[in-house]
Amino acid sequence: MTLALPVPRGALRFASLAVLGSWLLAASAQVTLPMWPVPATLQSMAVLLLGAAGGPALGVAAVGAYLAQGIAGLPFFAGGVAGPGVLAGPTAGYLLGFLLAAWVAGFARGLVWWRQGLVLLGAHLLLFAPGVAWLAGFVGLERAVQAGFVVFIPGTLVKTAAALALLRALKR
Repeated sequence: MTLALPVPRGALRFASLAVLGSWLLAASAQVTLPMWPVPATLQSMAVLLLGAAGGPALGVAAVGAYLAQGIAGLPFFAGGVAGPGVLAGPTAGYLLGFLLAAWVAGFARGLVWWRQGLVLLGAHLLLFAPGVAWLAGFVGLERAVQAGFVVFIPGTLVKTAAALALLRALKR
């Protein structure tokens, strides 16, 4: 006789999609352009897609699973870095900002394309707030704004547009 708790089918599907999303985010973290003190990656684009395609709850769950796996020691963070020490480093604010960005991007679901674009851009820009705030503790506010936000503006626009295009293509 086995004692098993019934798992609602929807819960199993949700958890599976969250784990798959976390792996997509981990893969996107390995596409890096070395910069200091924060590398440029495809993570923010993946975060936007996870939120917008799956909704706020699934987007946040996928990012949460990604963070948990990376903190637990899987080489999921940019450049294959792992462990809880990442949350003490200069990129921690951006990693936590992914949760907020995924949640906001989730509200792009079902909107007309231009509204989706505005929501995705807002979500993308929003992740910089905790990122720059945290980074300022390492390099000072002026340098954090320059090295942690301004240099990323062109890439932010390109990745937001790409996320919107992919989202629209997936809808078809």
